[in-house]
Amino acid sequence: MGSRVPHIVVIGGGVIGTSIAWHLAKKAARVTLIESNDLASGSSGACDGLVFMQSKKPGIHLRLAMESLKRFSDLKKELPMDIEFRQAGGRVVIQTPAEYQAMEQFVQAQQEIGLDVCLMDAKDTLAAEPFLSPDIYGSTWSPLDAQVNPIKLTLGFALGARKNHACIMTRSPVLGIHTKNNRVTGVVTTKGEMAADMVVNAAGARSGLIAQMVGIDLPVRPRRGQLVVTQATSRMIFSCMISAGYIAAKFDPSLADDAGEGMSMEQTDNGNLLLGSTREFEGFCTQNTLSGIRRIISRTTAILPALTRLQVIRTFAGLRPFTPDGLPILGPVASMDGFFMAAGHEGDGIALSPITGELVADMILGQKSAIPLTPFSLERFTTPKGQAHG
Repeated sequence: MGSRVPHIVVIGGGVIGTSIAWHLAKKAARVTLIESNDLASGSSGACDGLVFMQSKKPGIHLRLAMESLKRFSDLKKELPMDIEFRQAGGRVVIQTPAEYQAMEQFVQAQQEIGLDVCLMDAKDTLAAEPFLSPDIYGSTWSPLDAQVNPIKLTLGFALGARKNHACIMTRSPVLGIHTKNNRVTGVVTTKGEMAADMVVNAAGARSGLIAQMVGIDLPVRPRRGQLVVTQATSRMIFSCMISAGYIAAKFDPSLADDAGEGMSMEQTDNGNLLLGSTREFEGFCTQNTLSGIRRIISRTTAILPALTRLQVIRTFAGLRPFTPDGLPILGPVASMDGFFMAAGHEGDGIALSPITGELVADMILGQKSAIPLTPFSLERFTTPKGQAHG
């Protein structure tokens, strides 16, 4: 390539792709971002805005999330759009004695890694959140948990990238990827072809389809998440919330219910409540179902009975890019030079977008990164049995 500035193509205009493009463009890289539809038209525009630390399993996952959280304060100042980041704390609501015992272990493990989190009994929980059901058993609380507007975050990254001379192509589906001598050389879109020295697959739930274009079998599956939006009302919850069910199941699988579906609640600045969510393997279908909406309403009203007074004004669904071990796939792909992965975040894409963009950009540009990407390598899924994964 000589002294020529390499051309980096990022496929995917969601929060991960735009974050990578912004981080690269800030460092004067030559970047083109390609999106098949509009920016934030996929998972990033059909999800909640939780930036939750407590839902992360202690270890590399929680460490990654904590590093990402540190970067949101600077993003508020650097991005050319108000991303509505609000750090009002987060609560994991506990509904059974078994969940309480499991969460005791979970909290201890999180505290040992450095997370500011505590366990609260029912009395203290209801004092902080008086609208919750008196039938709860308690909660865990962390002042670090936050929420953000996912669409504005995505658009903020994109606008920031463009201001730093990145090229952004929307409504440009990728039809193929050119390779030569086991190396990517270009990308074919509905608007034509372009040469590329490096290609980043940040296509979210559709990243498996992009990987197939270069003969790579990617263990990323779309998992549908349905959500419910209520009418605006006065402040009903004072922090963002999730249920302990699917977290507790990580320590005691017998507690798992409905494939690990839990409950999430957040109240936006204008008073609407965003209620979620289902976890369903239904291919690429993003239609809502009556059974899914009923499950969401049943779970959330059991915890927040006052919801029964509110009207549902909208329902929607998005696809989450699922991986078998719950961790994203980040970094180079050994079998194809110049092809990089940044997908598989499932429901953590919003929370992990700042650190993902930074790590992938640093790796591509050959700079030292804050966290090694080895544990997130695609090759961890092809490690021979009997050997430990990274």
